[in-house]
Amino acid sequence: MFYPLRQLCFVSLLGAAAPSLPVHGAPPDPAPRLAVVIAVDQFRFDYLQRFRPYLGEGGFKKLLEGGADYEECHYRHAITKTAPGHATILSGVNANIHGIVGNEWLDRASWLVMNAVEDPDSPIVGGPAGVPHSPGGLLERKSGRSPLNFRATTVGDQLKLRFGAMSRVISVSNKDRAAILLGGKLADAVYWQENDRFVSSRFYATALPAWVTDFNHRDLIKGYFGQAWTRLLPAAAYDRVQGPDDVDGETLKFGYTHNFPHRIDGGHPDLRSSYYDAFEVGPYSSEVLGQFAIAALHAERLGQHPHTDLLCISFSQIDHVGHEFGPDSQEMMDSVLRLDGILARVIAAVEQQVGAGNFILVLTADHGSAPLPEKINAMARGIPAARYNGAAMDKAVSEALTAAFGALPSKEFWATRDNFGYTFHPSALAARGVTLAQAAAVLKPVIGAFPEIYTVYSTEELNLPDPQTDSVADMSRRSFFPGRSTDVEFVFRPYMMDRDRFGINHGTPWDYDTHVPMLWYGAGVTPGVHVEAVNVEDLAPTLAAHLEVPRPPQARGHRLF
Repeated sequence: MFYPLRQLCFVSLLGAAAPSLPVHGAPPDPAPRLAVVIAVDQFRFDYLQRFRPYLGEGGFKKLLEGGADYEECHYRHAITKTAPGHATILSGVNANIHGIVGNEWLDRASWLVMNAVEDPDSPIVGGPAGVPHSPGGLLERKSGRSPLNFRATTVGDQLKLRFGAMSRVISVSNKDRAAILLGGKLADAVYWQENDRFVSSRFYATALPAWVTDFNHRDLIKGYFGQAWTRLLPAAAYDRVQGPDDVDGETLKFGYTHNFPHRIDGGHPDLRSSYYDAFEVGPYSSEVLGQFAIAALHAERLGQHPHTDLLCISFSQIDHVGHEFGPDSQEMMDSVLRLDGILARVIAAVEQQVGAGNFILVLTADHGSAPLPEKINAMARGIPAARYNGAAMDKAVSEALTAAFGALPSKEFWATRDNFGYTFHPSALAARGVTLAQAAAVLKPVIGAFPEIYTVYSTEELNLPDPQTDSVADMSRRSFFPGRSTDVEFVFRPYMMDRDRFGINHGTPWDYDTHVPMLWYGAGVTPGVHVEAVNVEDLAPTLAAHLEVPRPPQARGHRLF
């Protein structure tokens, strides 16, 4: 989030292994016909534990019982956001290499906010031309989208470099950044949801294929307007696992209340643009994406080409419901149980198309999330938890810089607060003859004095080569990319929240944000539980080895099993 203000106006051990030698003259196992990579946005590892007794047979439980479960899988970067996480999953590197430092950042050339996958030269394909598409609703017109800002190579890119048209790479999600960063630069097609339809970008194609157009014409998303979201199970099960339904700190936006049932209408009797915000929070967005992924599987004949195909799916609804209701809500439990059923249908469709032994599937997440501070404070046990007041910090920083270096000329400003830090305006520093290091030296103690802040780093401290440890400093260095990261970066203490009034956030180096599942299932995977510590960076080189393609060239992770 960005808050401009006047005067401050805030503003490897294992390389790519050679194939094993044949045993007794037997040929090596062939690469699977299809690889499926599933990311669930904001899916904490502990959801698999707390909701396991209520899972069905064909979804998460199938992967847990029939696959390899890495229980200690973590991210090693500090800014645990959606875009950096998705960029790491199939590249095997962090933001200090792939360059995706956040969901957006301040562009130093224009001094405007840049989306992580923004590209004006790659306009949206399949969206409306800025006209109302429903009573009272207008589809937002966005700048183009592509992997232009992504500085790494993915496993999908390696497949395409190795096999070209003999292998297909398709990526789908509710979010543009998730679909694009999983798909990489050479994907055959990338699709994401924009309000009532799935769209793509001119980077990938000049028009939507017929099957996507036909899917959009079904108007599935609009069809959920006004539907009630009720619990799948009796209320007592949710009370037992998650606690009461009505909890302080849960959202009151988009027509939602604290209590089930929820009417998904955006808070209006007719369909307006706020409906699509409400739809994203509710579980039916996962249902529609699941149907779209199965449609892509069939229409693109995935698993039926001369070499391995790759299907990437990123479910975003868990992130939306988490932001609004928190990880301990009954809404979160119901969303995970519903996603479990959708996952089962996707797996069944894959098995039917390619055969049970002819695919490999890996499931992970881009980050976790923190609990509601109101929930912690209600226990009154002395664990500090609070909602951070950014305006107060902005004021303190502005006053400190002005006191140290003098007032700025009219219409000038010192810096912009950008995500978890401040970026100085070069003309402001030049106007007062101040160096970046001098300004940072003033800011660090001012920011560090706030009780919500754990530590503060300057550019000089973060712009160091090749982090070697998992300390908070090195995790922050893995999130640092020169020219995109802030000039001064701060790290919140545990359970401090930079979200006003309602809901939760993520983006810290603490365990609740870094700990995610990693489940492998299918061809070449030996079932079992693994308790050794692994990193999300290990996923890309491991998958590349199974697909018999070179690992992404910058990948830092280790090959598993």
